[in-house]
Amino acid sequence: FFFQAEDGIRDYKVTGVQTCALPIYIRTTNQKVGLADSIIQGFEYGYWTLYEYVAGFKYIFTKKGAQQLGGFGTIGNIFPATWDWKGFWLSTALISIILAFMNVLPIPALDGGHVMFLLYEMITGKKLSDKFMETATMIGFFLLIALVLYANGNDLFRAFG
Repeated sequence: FFFQAEDGIRDYKVTGVQTCALPIYIRTTNQKVGLADSIIQGFEYGYWTLYEYVAGFKYIFTKKGAQQLGGFGTIGNIFPATWDWKGFWLSTALISIILAFMNVLPIPALDGGHVMFLLYEMITGKKLSDKFMETATMIGFFLLIALVLYANGNDLFRAFG
């Protein structure tokens, strides 16, 4: 999204979840599109949202990126403060795209982890032992729980710290 000040001097690009100081006057346009154009624009929005999220995913592994992780409170803050259909559906789409990407990561206990193990079986022709699969799934599960606790801890720290 690009917001442009009335005077035309400043442009603000807002991608993902980000806070920025917007100018007092924002020129908005309302464009009516048909069903076919709305489907095309929806696919474009989904593609570029996923592209920007994947491109920025590497920053999670930096100190600053890890501090910006958020949990349930951050997810709630993504939605507009006042009811807006477009804002609601854009926020819902953003969360859905992020969850879809996270689910296909090769982490045991997620679908991407199962695909990783299936690919191993297809390539080697050997089935992994049930004990190994159980241990890997438990490790993946505990990593995910740790990530959820860390992200929600960040929310609490930002709210009260």
